[in-house]
Amino acid sequence: MMALINDMKKEKDHPGHPKLVVSNNTNAEGLVFAEQNSVETFSFNAVKSQDSYIFEEKTLQVLNKKKIDVICLAGFMKILSENFITTFSKPILNIHPSLLPSFRGLNTHLRVLKAGCLIHGATVHQITEKVDDGPILGQTVIKIPENCTAKQLREVLLPKEHLLYKRVLREFLIKNGKKVLTINSADDIQN
Repeated sequence: MMALINDMKKEKDHPGHPKLVVSNNTNAEGLVFAEQNSVETFSFNAVKSQDSYIFEEKTLQVLNKKKIDVICLAGFMKILSENFITTFSKPILNIHPSLLPSFRGLNTHLRVLKAGCLIHGATVHQITEKVDDGPILGQTVIKIPENCTAKQLREVLLPKEHLLYKRVLREFLIKNGKKVLTINSADDIQN
C-alpha cells in the first residue's frame, strides 16, 4: 500500500490517485502512513465474525460516497465476501506472494520451500469470489536462493512485489490490457 501511494503521489503522469485507505484494524500502521500523506482513511475493527458483515457494509458506503473506481488490496488479510465483491461491482486487485495458481492461501514462502521449488514469485490478479483466483494481470519470478528460510525468501521477494504491483496498477488504469512479467536475474537475488 505504501509503495502504491508513493508511486501515485510522486509520479506526475500516474493515471491513478490515492483517495482512501481502508482497514479492518484501527491500529494498522498503514493508516498512519496514509494520514501523513494526506490520504483519507476509514477503519473499523472487525474482530468477531459478525463484525465482518458490519465492516463490509460500512466500507461499501464509504467507497460509494468517495466514488472509488478500483480497490487495490495490499496487506489486507481478510477474505471479502461474495456480497461485497458483487455489490462493489468494480475492479478489485490483489497481490499474492506466489505464482498463482500455485500455492493459494497462507504461508506461501514456507510451503514453496517445503515443496522444493527452484523459483518463486508473486502475482497481481483481479479478485473473484474464489480465494486467490481471478484473471492474472502480472507476475514476478525469482530464483530461490540456496539454504534460505521462509523469512529470508519473503525479504527477497517483497521489493519485487512492490515493483510489480506499481507497474500492474499503471497498466491496468491506462486500460491497454498489457500483462506484466518480470523475471529477476540471479544477480538481483543473491544473499
